Amino acid sequence: MKKILAVLLVAMMLFAFAACGNTAAPAVDDGAGTEATESDLAYIMDKGVLVVGITDFEPMDYKDESGEWIGFDADVAKAFAESLGVAVEFVEIDWDNKIAELNSKTIDCVWNGMTLTDEVTSSMDCSNAYCNNQQIVIVPADKAEQYNSVEACKDLTFAVEAGSAGQAQAEENGFNYTEVKDQASALMEVASGTSDAAIIDSLMAAAMVGEGTGYAQLTYTVGLNDEEYGVGFRQGSDLVEKLNAFFQSAYADGSLMKFAETYKVQAALIEQ
Repeated sequence: MKKILAVLLVAMMLFAFAACGNTAAPAVDDGAGTEATESDLAYIMDKGVLVVGITDFEPMDYKDESGEWIGFDADVAKAFAESLGVAVEFVEIDWDNKIAELNSKTIDCVWNGMTLTDEVTSSMDCSNAYCNNQQIVIVPADKAEQYNSVEACKDLTFAVEAGSAGQAQAEENGFNYTEVKDQASALMEVASGTSDAAIIDSLMAAAMVGEGTGYAQLTYTVGLNDEEYGVGFRQGSDLVEKLNAFFQSAYADGSLMKFAETYKVQAALIEQ
C-alpha cells in the first residue's frame, strides 16, 4: 500500500512540475476556424510578405503597361509593407469571396477601395476610414437626361460587381440587376449594350468614365449613397493598429497626400 501511495505522489509531483514549466503562448482563433499561437504581425514578419487581396479597379489598384500593380491603394500598400520590412504581393480575388479568402489565409488583407459596410465590419477587423466615396449610376451619355433620379432608373437593367456595395445599393433601391466579376466588367456590360446601366464607385467613375477616358460614351448620373473606404484584416489582427499608425504618420508627413494627388483622389482623402 505504501509503495502505491509513493508512486502516486511522484506522479502528481511530475505533473505539477510539467504544468508550471509550460510557458507556451495561449492559442487564439485565427479566424479560419483553427488555432494559432502567433499574432498576425508575427505571421507576416515570419513569412516576409504581405499578401494583399485586390480587384482591377482604377485608380485604386490596376496594372501599368509593364504589368506592375499601381494605383492609390497599391502604392500605399507597398509603402506600408516597406515600413514593416516585408515584401508585398497582390492577388486578384473574387470580390464575393473576399472574407473566405482572408480567413483561409490565401490573403492577409483586403485593400481595394473597400466600402465599410455592416457585412465587412462584422466579418473583418478594419482600419480607420481613409477615403470618401459614393455608389453612382453609369449610363450611356446620350441617355443621361432620361435617368437622373432613382425612380427613373427602376426601369433599367443593371450590372453590378458580385458582393459589392454597388450590389447592396441595387438591392436597396429595388433595381433589376445581374452580377458580374468586378466593376470593370460592369462598365463593359454597359458599353456593349448588354446592360442598360451599372453601379460603380465614384472614384472609379472619375478615372474611367467620360471625356478623355476609355469610356467616353458613358457618364454618371445619380448618386445613391455616401460611404467610406477601409482596409480589412482577419478578426483580432494586430496589423490594424500598425496600419492606423502608418496612416497617421503618412498623413502628417504629406506622403499620403502625394499618393492621392498622383491618382487624382486628393479631394476624397480623409484626414487621419
